[in-house]
Amino acid sequence: MELCQSTTKENLLRAFAGESQARNRYDFAAQACKEKKLYVLEALFKYTAGQEKEHAEIFYNHLVKGGCENVTITANYPVDLTQEPLKLLELAQQHELDEFGDIYPAFAEKAQEEGFAAVAAAFRQIARIEKVHADRFKRFAQLMEQGKLFVSDVETEWMCLNCGHVQRGTKAPEQCPVCKHSQGYFIRVELSPYEK
Repeated sequence: MELCQSTTKENLLRAFAGESQARNRYDFAAQACKEKKLYVLEALFKYTAGQEKEHAEIFYNHLVKGGCENVTITANYPVDLTQEPLKLLELAQQHELDEFGDIYPAFAEKAQEEGFAAVAAAFRQIARIEKVHADRFKRFAQLMEQGKLFVSDVETEWMCLNCGHVQRGTKAPEQCPVCKHSQGYFIRVELSPYEK
């Protein structure tokens, strides 16, 4: 079977469109967090948006390699009707879990059935990444719900995302002593993507 005559081509475009929309939703969520001076959440959404762009490109490249020039689909995609950072985190978590639990496994199964092993593998691999995204959003949502985004029960290290200053304590500084950026720029070092 040729990719252009398959259901898999439609699933690839659904996935490409979904990842593209997730990237934009996360960029919009980042802006909402920035407006509320929650720069650490802005960075979280932008970081994840970059990964969603890569997922979109992987799916798109499968369509290109398969010579699928025009593909028509009908699909549903979420619209997040809020600007509240906590709700945006919770919605992002749910969207990621939908891709991990239902959508991409079904797409992988269909691709395997139609003989597209590489596409099936991409759906499975990206599904696992979406679970990582969901867990990441959940962790930050829980911190917000508990009022612990910038406060810890135990002494911990806090890093300024702007200049890299690290300070130990049970609370992130109100202002970075080095670059003078606000508390909204601080992240627990253990949650920083490039540390420990």
